[in-house]
Amino acid sequence: MRKCVLLLACTGALLAAGSPKTYTGTIGDDMCEGDHSSMKGTDPTKCTMDCVKGMKAKYALWVGKKSYVLSDQTVPAQYAGKKVKVVGTLSSGMDGKVKVTTLNVKSIAPVQ
Repeated sequence: MRKCVLLLACTGALLAAGSPKTYTGTIGDDMCEGDHSSMKGTDPTKCTMDCVKGMKAKYALWVGKKSYVLSDQTVPAQYAGKKVKVVGTLSSGMDGKVKVTTLNVKSIAPVQ
């Protein structure tokens, strides 16, 4: 009986951890740390697009000072520099020697 209860509790915890959540923030890139001032007056949309296209940056969702690299690197282009709601799940991993938190995207929608 105890094994059954423990198994159900563990299964519930795993399902809860993997359930999609909504994150509201701004689409930027993983290089500029949410601050595009180092690009000398370039607006956030242009800076994000330039960093992704020319400097191999990845689209990321910035929520305050936290960033989440987006699993979808195509759809976010249309929202670069804009506030959006992203529904998805988080996962962590290593990119070389850097720990990266990835937001596994289910959907992206503009905030109105």
